[in-house]
Amino acid sequence: MLRRHSASRSSDRQAKPAAPPAESPDEAAIQRRRRRTGTLIAAPGALYLGVFFVAPLGLITVYSFATRTSTGRTSLSGWNVDAYERLADDVILGVIARSAWLATLTTALCLVVAYPFAYYLATRPPRLRARLLVLVMIPFWTNGLVRIFAIRFLLGSNGPASALSEAMGWGTFRILFTPTAVVLGMVYGFLTFMVLPLYVALERMDWRLVEAARDLYASGAKAFWRVTVPLTRSGIVAGTILVFVPSFGAYVVPEILGGAKTLLLGSYVARQFQAARNWPLGAALSVLIIVAMLLAVALNQRHAARAERTQGFAP
Repeated sequence: MLRRHSASRSSDRQAKPAAPPAESPDEAAIQRRRRRTGTLIAAPGALYLGVFFVAPLGLITVYSFATRTSTGRTSLSGWNVDAYERLADDVILGVIARSAWLATLTTALCLVVAYPFAYYLATRPPRLRARLLVLVMIPFWTNGLVRIFAIRFLLGSNGPASALSEAMGWGTFRILFTPTAVVLGMVYGFLTFMVLPLYVALERMDWRLVEAARDLYASGAKAFWRVTVPLTRSGIVAGTILVFVPSFGAYVVPEILGGAKTLLLGSYVARQFQAARNWPLGAALSVLIIVAMLLAVALNQRHAARAERTQGFAP
């Protein structure tokens, strides 16, 4: 019994992890110097974000609790939640629902168009792949406003699309200032944000798994849905968030291509700050968009962490 007890104590001593070696004074000084250097390097960026990002968000949040006087001015003396209560109005709910629906449709169309192109891009030789990537990045080298006005010219009643429609005997092509024109403009504007994450996910994928599925008599479609799509889920989630969030609060595209017939959330927020002079309501809607963005980012981070853990446990 005594021998067994002594053996268990010796095994406990062996199971205890060894204490980490103490840092020497020189190593501690080097670590402190590295931390100070990192702090100095990050200070300009942190200051910029604090002044031009965190502070405006704080002001928007403060104004969302302000009071709108009878003369149209904003008073910060009497704080209340009247602006947030107005978010339940039928008009505002309709604008939010319309914005969410068009953003969802834009995201779905971008995914349908971008996935085949990203797949083709990831499976090309390196030289051709580099050229195609340049073509994908070219829209970023052009002013977004110029590109939207180009789309407006193409879809206008005097544009090439209308001329082609008349030549085919279909009459005048009337699509401008409709929700369809807004969706087409947002798909054109945000398509690159879907292509790039999908391309990265497809390029990093282990294609030997697809070959193994084909060796096990899986058809091409089955190998795609059971192997390729799950392995590129991180790119799908990232691209969906990068397209849905700006589409949900889009302002320029609905204003130019939608006109007064397609009132979305971004345009409604701008009108509250400009024409209606209702800053608390505009700020509350802005906070709503910010919260939606933060939830999307948190979802993306959670999915990325889960994918990393899954890959870490993979053999």
